[in-house]
Amino acid sequence: MNPMDMLKNMGQLQETMQEAQKKLKETRVTGSAGADMVRIEMNGEFTVLNVEIAPEVIDPEDREMLQDLFRAAHNDASAKVRAALQENLSSLTGGLPIPPGMFGGA
Repeated sequence: MNPMDMLKNMGQLQETMQEAQKKLKETRVTGSAGADMVRIEMNGEFTVLNVEIAPEVIDPEDREMLQDLFRAAHNDASAKVRAALQENLSSLTGGLPIPPGMFGGA
């Protein structure tokens, strides 16, 4: 490929990456566990935005169950973010595969 063509494409690549970053911030998913008794909303940057816990789940005698539900809801939300990233970014990359683990997550 001609080096000048590569330089021209760099500007386009930068634009594409900026668009992808914007989409990441705008992406919202909700993970849940325990029949929706624990729900976690997360954005495409894996930042937890909101946590909802049903009152009936809060039992001071059984902290471990609440911790397990929270962890499961977080993992569910993280998996949904990764799926959304794959879907959104594959359209930006013209269908080129995104390497597994490229965006990490929790």
